[in-house]
Amino acid sequence: MAEMNRSMRQRMVAGDDYLADDPELVEMLATSFAFMDRYNATATSDVEGQREILSAWLGSVGEEVTIRPPFRVDYGVNLYVGDRVFANFGLTALDVCEITIGDDAQIGPNVSILTPLHPIDAERRREKWEYGAPVAIGSNVWIGGGAKILPGVSIGDNTVIGAGSVVARDIGDNVVAVGNPARVVRHLDEE
Repeated sequence: MAEMNRSMRQRMVAGDDYLADDPELVEMLATSFAFMDRYNATATSDVEGQREILSAWLGSVGEEVTIRPPFRVDYGVNLYVGDRVFANFGLTALDVCEITIGDDAQIGPNVSILTPLHPIDAERRREKWEYGAPVAIGSNVWIGGGAKILPGVSIGDNTVIGAGSVVARDIGDNVVAVGNPARVVRHLDEE
């Protein structure tokens, strides 16, 4: 019975099946898109203006964060950004579930961090059912340009993800991972 009492938003954030066209979610998207339009129209040199928008929009934003426009998200409220994070042009962070980015992370241009998933069954897709899985990115991580971080993935502290890589499974601490799918090619703590 508790399952029936949960809103589509609660179901979405929990990673359970939810209806994407639920009125509350549609309204949240409209709010987020208004923030996105304002943010992306803000001059890159307007650090205070950008910070004000990010603070009102995202779940949390640490100190000294730089996210260069264009920046695209679904809801914003499920995105948690640590201190001194730098994201270059073109970050896409689809946050139907929680995305956490640790302190001192550096994100190259045109990186996608994705939490949404869609059913394999075509009928469920037509009915607008979706679900998701959270993404966690550790502290002092460097993600190279064009990388894709897929739903449900965790990336450990001090790790480097090579440009263009597709991270489809968890990557531990202190490693370099590259390729599609990304594989560990070097252990940094053994040097």
